[in-house]
Amino acid sequence: MTSPTTRSLEVDFFRGIVLLIIAVDHITGSVLSRFTLHQYAFCDSAEVFVFLGGYASAAAFTALATRRSDSAARRRFFKRSWEIYRAYLFTAFLMLIGGALLMALKVDTPMVQYTEWPNFLERPFGLTVDIALLRQQPYLSAVLPMYSVFALAVPVIVPLAQKKPVVAMFGSLLVWLAAMPLLRFLPGTYGEAWSFNPFAWQLMFMTGILARVQPISGEFHAGRIARWLTAGAIGVALTFAFYKLFLETQAPPGYMKQNLATLRIVSFAAIAWVVARGVHAGWVGQLARKLPGIVTIGQQGLVCFIAGTCVSLVLDSALRAMGVLGLGRYPSHWILGLIADGIAIVSLLGLARFWANRKATKAARAKGVERQTPPRLPVIEGRPVPVHAGSRRER
Repeated sequence: MTSPTTRSLEVDFFRGIVLLIIAVDHITGSVLSRFTLHQYAFCDSAEVFVFLGGYASAAAFTALATRRSDSAARRRFFKRSWEIYRAYLFTAFLMLIGGALLMALKVDTPMVQYTEWPNFLERPFGLTVDIALLRQQPYLSAVLPMYSVFALAVPVIVPLAQKKPVVAMFGSLLVWLAAMPLLRFLPGTYGEAWSFNPFAWQLMFMTGILARVQPISGEFHAGRIARWLTAGAIGVALTFAFYKLFLETQAPPGYMKQNLATLRIVSFAAIAWVVARGVHAGWVGQLARKLPGIVTIGQQGLVCFIAGTCVSLVLDSALRAMGVLGLGRYPSHWILGLIADGIAIVSLLGLARFWANRKATKAARAKGVERQTPPRLPVIEGRPVPVHAGSRRER
């Protein structure tokens, strides 16, 4: 998509779209969620987000290693892992607060149980320790521990993917095959504590890394094999869409998503290849330049993810409350659902712009301070001594 040391506009654009989809998909009365990926494919925004996370992580690591050093890149990702863990704790805290408010307002919703608030009332200290140790992960915060683990692994797997891509790919496949038995070694008070098995989902993360450090050449895109692959991918995607829309009678079991089932991988791969062709043709870049607000959301990913979880929880609960009060036929009242979608999208667009401006202001101030700070003078006997060009002998 881009050179190894530049940020990808298309990736930021897709990340922005996925963050918006994650927000609306968790609003049960949402209208837009009826048209998102999970409705016509056996994958959803989670696969896209993890794949893009691997791509962006590889881009950031290689760029920092090129500009500075490998050790600086490693330190940055160790720090990034800690940042994600703190974001997980903050999101878990917000989920508990949300559960407390729902209970106080007497809103009849299963979200109260998902937030772990009733469990917190029974054993506040024990649950706090379990959350900190990743043994229990409240609603919508559960994806962040996986990302924290992946950030720790980036300094190892990105250089491996650069030097030995075949080893990296087959090693990732072997870990994915052993993911279900390996799950029991993760901290957890029950089998479903980790909604995303990191031993399985690392395959999607590694695929994103390889897509960045071992990009498909323009010559391959122009060849006959690429056209055959495109035709096959479109056929697979349409077949899955037909089954989802007209034949499926019940949702797939949760363990298929938790352990990244083969069907989900095939579904994602078909769609990803078609999208990659659009990126290569330049269509996605043109669209991204026309929608800079979505790109900004993608650039402020962690903040917008946390905000999206809170917004979706609040709006979902509000729709349920209005349905209980007779203000709408929840969840079929599409007007209320569409209003909720609009609030979620506008909220994330506004937050992303605010946060980007805030970061730009801080960076500008830091540069200004550096320019205004006078150079340090040598000190002799406790007093600064000015050094002039003509006094080199004294030095």
